[in-house]
Amino acid sequence: MSNRSNKLLHIATLGKTVGIRGDMKLHIQSDFPEQFVDGASFLINKKDRITLRDVNLDRGIVKINEIDNPEDAKKFTNTKLFATYEETRKNCHLQEGEYFWFDLEDCEVYEAQKLLGKVYELERLNATNYLVINTSDALVKEGYAKRFLIPFVQPFKQSVDIENKKIIVDGGLDILEAS
Repeated sequence: MSNRSNKLLHIATLGKTVGIRGDMKLHIQSDFPEQFVDGASFLINKKDRITLRDVNLDRGIVKINEIDNPEDAKKFTNTKLFATYEETRKNCHLQEGEYFWFDLEDCEVYEAQKLLGKVYELERLNATNYLVINTSDALVKEGYAKRFLIPFVQPFKQSVDIENKKIIVDGGLDILEAS
């Protein structure tokens, strides 16, 4: 996980300016809006940060740093805001049975002691999260698809062990066979 610690998570994008005081639209790309508060600081590249102020999540509007006019604010239009994995763990709180997507990536996926593959990434389609699985080499050699999706919900999701990077599913082999 050492190579992941330097990876940045895109969590929001600044949109167009609104009004005459340098307000900007905030387009949140995260499931954790609670991290967007006055004084919150986010990376805009690997080394530069901006600080939010006058955060109004109901209206989706923020100000940045000491900018109080639309001319200066426009320079930040379409700027992406990033957080590190460590910042995300600190500022975002999970409920029981919830996981950070980046913790699920690279987990091995098993069904009935059979390795189906490894989680490549997660995708959200409509209201459902899906594990995107890179199929194990052994199953690819048997003629199965190289990649497939498993819904990350019950009854498919049986157990998750982040420490050992292992996910147990039920019905995943059926999905793979139909892929």
